[in-house]
Amino acid sequence: MAIQYAPDARSKANRLSKRTTYDAPLIHSLINSCPILHVSFNAPLSESQDSQTQFPTILPMLGAIGTFPSSSSVEDEAEPHLYLHGSSAARLFKLTPQGGLPLCIAATHVDGYVLALAPFHNSCNYRSAVVFGLGSPLTDPEEIEFALKVITNNSIPSRWENSRHPPTKAEITSTGILKVRIETASAKVRTGGPSDDRADLKDEALVGRTWT
Repeated sequence: MAIQYAPDARSKANRLSKRTTYDAPLIHSLINSCPILHVSFNAPLSESQDSQTQFPTILPMLGAIGTFPSSSSVEDEAEPHLYLHGSSAARLFKLTPQGGLPLCIAATHVDGYVLALAPFHNSCNYRSAVVFGLGSPLTDPEEIEFALKVITNNSIPSRWENSRHPPTKAEITSTGILKVRIETASAKVRTGGPSDDRADLKDEALVGRTWT
């Protein structure tokens, strides 16, 4: 498994690059600890919509990163994928261009608000990850069950083992799993207190009346 993702035009930080990292384990942990992932994609316009402006679509989804131990590879060497859970009838699972559907997946954790002497310097401490990859509907029954188990236990540890399983045929038919091959990704993290103007810090009246 890659220790770092190689940055490219999609994932390379243009601002606040000191806060940015391409560390794969960190990115995976941020994805797997985020309750809701936001998945964006471009849906092709139908013939009746050709004259309309195309807008990107973004969906809140459940998902998790896991490594399926296929028979053709050693588990330690297998590539981790991001699995997304949804309804098999949803539009996202019907878009299957050759090579996979380009997706952008975001996870964000807000750890605290950072309050400064002036509103301009207010901020928040956060950990975020953005993943770019190609998604395809999963069809292999064994990997589908693996993905469902990973997503379930990622949300509530050991829930899969401590509830009725395996899924019924009807449950599998109505459930869609999108397997995303990650091409590049980055994370951005902010910690610490406010960065106030020196003039504000020297203003004793302002400092005395403003809670930071």
